[in-house]
This record gives sequence, structure tokens and C-alpha cells, in this order.
Amino acid sequence: MSLEQAVTEFRSQFRGAVIEPQDTAYEEARKVYNGMIDRKPRLIARCTDVADVIAAVRMAKTNGLRVSIRGGGHNAAGLGVCDDGLVIDLTPIHYVRVDPSSRTVLVGAGCKWADVDHATHAFGLAVPSGIISSTGVAGLTLGGGMGHLTRKYGLTIDNLLAVDLVLADGRFVVASAEENADLFWAVRGGGGNFGVVTSFLFEAHPVSTVCAGPMLWNLDDAADVMKWYREFITQAPEEMNGFFAMMTVPPGPPFPEELHLRKMCAMVWCYQGSMEQANTILEPIRSYRPPAFEFFVPMPYPMLQGMFDGIYPSGLQWYWKADFFKELSDAAIEKHMEHGSLLPTWQSTMHLYPVNGKVNRVCEADTAFGHRDAVWSGVIVGVDSDPANGRKITEWAKTYYDALHPFGTGGGYLNFMMEEGEDRIRATYRGNYARLAAVKAKYDPENFFRVNQNIRPAADAADR
Repeated sequence: MSLEQAVTEFRSQFRGAVIEPQDTAYEEARKVYNGMIDRKPRLIARCTDVADVIAAVRMAKTNGLRVSIRGGGHNAAGLGVCDDGLVIDLTPIHYVRVDPSSRTVLVGAGCKWADVDHATHAFGLAVPSGIISSTGVAGLTLGGGMGHLTRKYGLTIDNLLAVDLVLADGRFVVASAEENADLFWAVRGGGGNFGVVTSFLFEAHPVSTVCAGPMLWNLDDAADVMKWYREFITQAPEEMNGFFAMMTVPPGPPFPEELHLRKMCAMVWCYQGSMEQANTILEPIRSYRPPAFEFFVPMPYPMLQGMFDGIYPSGLQWYWKADFFKELSDAAIEKHMEHGSLLPTWQSTMHLYPVNGKVNRVCEADTAFGHRDAVWSGVIVGVDSDPANGRKITEWAKTYYDALHPFGTGGGYLNFMMEEGEDRIRATYRGNYARLAAVKAKYDPENFFRVNQNIRPAADAADR
């Protein structure tokens, strides 16, 4: 049977839309969040339910098509889309069901975090996630998930109770602590290596109004602020989360016009408690180095989650580099000052996210996620709207990364990585890699799901 005939047959078995290059919807459908990615799949299968996913997996397997899995399409390296293959697009699998009595949330794999935040906030609940609400639930979760609630409630995977997924042979399974426990271990940090996850069951926490927002300082104060911060965040109450940024002030509210497009440093805070308590905790930094500007106020948690969405709409050019860090030495701070002050475009930035607290209290062997001993997850992103600036933002990010990498733990956060090769993936998983490769061999021995930060099946890895 020719591929054209196979596609015709596939359409008859598939409830969702099947999009091919000649279709008018194709150009829009193949786009992902990172505008630097320009891949052209042979087919895009927009799955409406699990039955569609099963049909798409079987069709690709039968016809020898490469497969990529698209959830929110937010992945840094654009791994939700592939050249000349089949994109399993989960966007239509879009639902959120909150059970306030058990404080659990069932989420379809096509959802974004804005959908979850909207649904849970009505019940005074939240699921720990990231800092951009347009991020897809699936990709962020499978890579680990870190953000404003991390120090108190851990990574997103630390709040994951179960997943439904379709395996490479087309079987549907549930993975949880009780069912397929080895697979459940692997998907908590192992990315999309093991199957197509179609739904997630999360534990939610009582989070409603938070005291939150940015404080900004002039670049001259950045070294002192970082030295204060490295001591503060290791001792602060876990209800207080704050990430450090080298940034250019966005040209709009709430920032005053005189600061627009000025290079500065910032702390973005999120405190779960009263404003009085928050001000007491933050009084030392206000006394030590008074901010040049601050917008630190009580706000609904979804407002904080969506605060940066407008700065980073879909379609910008992105180049990412990342590392984990256990300490922030004076020598490392000097490198941050040198390279962070050279932000090549106004949307380019560097963030240091705290990943201590609850994250550190989970044993590294309990989930696939490595680097449970890290204190910060650092990310350097070159960002711009103009493709002509692609080289400029990429070279800046790489140079900055090369300067900081010697101070790191060797691996980086999976969701902040471009396609960087097997050695980098091994360094990211550290001692968990061999176990992941064994689980991969059990559930996907032919490496059918390989358009990802790929973990090769154990036998394959041994033969390399």
C-alpha cells in the first residue's frame, strides 16, 4: 500500500483533522512557540481523544513514519514537530476537571497552564507549574516542572498522581504508584520517551491570593543583590519563592516610562502568606539595597502566572542554554555581571530559579528527574522577533553559557535545552540514566518515540 493510500485509510479511522502540506491549515498547524523552528511534517494528526492517538501511533508504526508529539508546542527545541513525519497533535484533547473534595485535577494533554489555573482558582487551589501560563501542561510536566510554588510544593512531577498513555505498540495503559510503577517513575522527568501521555492527574494545593511581583535594581547593584540573594534563598521560609533575572525593562505597565528598555536586574517574588509577613521577610533587601522600582502587591495567583505572557507571545525566535547550580560563587557572579549586562535584545534574559526546599527533600532515585541536590536552575535565553537577529541571540547565549558552565553541576533542566546530544542528556539524568534506558527498552524497544531529548533503549545504548 502506498503512503497516499495509507493516509486515505487513516482518515476513515480518525475522528480529528488530518492535515497535509497541500491543505490551507498546514502552515499555521506546523508552527510551534519557538519561531526559530521551521520543520515540515508529512502529516499532522489533530487527535480528539485516546482512540485517535491509538490510530495515529498504529498508522505511523505500520508505515515507518517518524513521530513527534505536540502538546502545547512550547518546547524550547521545537520537538513537538518533525520533518517528513507524523505530528501527533494533542491540542484538541482539552479539558480540566477539578475535584475540590480530593484536591485533585484531571487535565487533558492539549491544555496549557492558563486553562488549569483558571479552573483551579475558582476552588482556591493551584497545581505547581511554571512562570508562563501559555506553556503546555504536557511538556512542562514530563520534563519536571518548576516555577513560583516550587520551594513549598516541589516540582510539578512531585504533584503528579497518575497518567494515561498510549505506548509504541498502540496499547493504552495507566501509570501510577499502583499500576506500571516503573513507567510512572520514568515519565516523572523522562520527557516524551515512553509513550503519548493523554491525561494527567495532579494533586492541587490551597493557593489563591499571593503577595507577588518584581523588584528592580540598577545593574550597578546586581552583584550585591546576587550575593544577598544566595544567602537569603537557602534560609527563607519555603512559602517565599523568588527568582533572579538579568533583564531589560519591558516598555509598558506596570513599569514607569523612565525605566522602559533599561537594562536592570530583578527579583520576581511569590509569597504565600500575608503582606505584613512578606514585608517583614523582605525588609533586609529593601534596607540593604533599596529597589529602583517595585510592583509587589497581593494578587490572584493566575495573575502572577500570566504576568509575562504578553512579553513572550508565540512565534518569537528563541535560543536556550541551561545548567543546574549548587552554589553561586563570587567568581560566577563576576561572569553574570560580564555577560548579563550584554543582553543582545530587550526580550533576552537570564533567570536563576530556586529549586531547593521541597525539591531537595525528594530522593533522586524516587523520580527520573536528576539533580535533586541543586539550589538553582539557571537559564539563558536569547529572544527576538526578527529572524535576522538569530545569530546574535544564539552567540550571546552560547558565550554566556560557556562562561557559567564550569560553575554548574554538569546537567541542565530538560525543558530549557535545545538538541544538545546524548552526553548532555546523560549528564542531566546522572545516576538515573541506566534505569531510564532499561524502562525505555521495556516499553519502547525500537525507540519509536525518538523525537525528544532521547533516551535510547538499554541494549541500543550498550551497543553504541
